[in-house]
Amino acid sequence: MKILDWPEQERPREKLLNYGAHTLSDAELLAIFLQTGLKGRNAVQLAKQALLNHGSLRALLHAPKRKLLATSGFGAAKYAILQASIELQKRNMTEQMVRERSFLHADDASSYLISQLRDKQREVFSMLMLDSQHQLIAYREMFQGTINSAAVYPRELVKQAMEDNAAAVILAHNHPSGRAEPSQSDINITEKIKQALALVDVTVLDHFVIGDSTAVSFAQRGLL
Repeated sequence: MKILDWPEQERPREKLLNYGAHTLSDAELLAIFLQTGLKGRNAVQLAKQALLNHGSLRALLHAPKRKLLATSGFGAAKYAILQASIELQKRNMTEQMVRERSFLHADDASSYLISQLRDKQREVFSMLMLDSQHQLIAYREMFQGTINSAAVYPRELVKQAMEDNAAAVILAHNHPSGRAEPSQSDINITEKIKQALALVDVTVLDHFVIGDSTAVSFAQRGLL
C-alpha cells in the first residue's frame, strides 16, 4: 500500500509536522529522507529493509559509500544529501562548543570527540585548539592513516597551533577497532608532541583515544 493511502495521522511526514520528529521511529525518519519507494515497496518498507540489512541506524548512516549505494532506495543523490546532513550536524555541534563550552575537564571534551571520531573507518589524529580560557577555537583533523595507525609529525602540530594562536590543545585519535586503549606508541608520541608544543608555550591538556562510544583520557590515566 502506498503511504498516501494510509490514514493521514499515520503518514511519517504528517506525524513529524503535527507531533515532532522525536515521535517517529528510525524507519519513519529514514522514509522521509528517502521520500519515495520503489515498485512494490513504499518508502517505509524500504527504510525498514535498509535498517535490517545494515544492522542499525548508526551503521547505515556511516556505511561506506559503496555499501550504501548498493542499498535499495539509495543512489548518488541520496548519499550526497546524507553526507551533507551528517556534516551539518557536526558543524552545528562545533559552533555550539565555540559559543558555550570551556574544556576544563575530561568529560567536557570526550563526548564531542566521540561524535567526531568514533565512526571513522581509518585512524585519524586530531586536535582541539583552545584559547587561554580553554574555549574552542577550532577542531582540526591533522593526519589520516590506515585502519590501525596514522603517522604523526609534531612539527606540523606546532605549526597549526601557532597559526590558530592556541594557548592549549587537546589531542585525540581514534582506534577503528573500537578498543579505546592507549598503546605504548601512543604514549611515546604524546610525550614528543608535549615537548614540541612546550617550546612555543602551548600546553597539552589531554590526549583522548576514541573507541566505539568510549574515550580514554591520558590525563585521567596519569599518562601526561
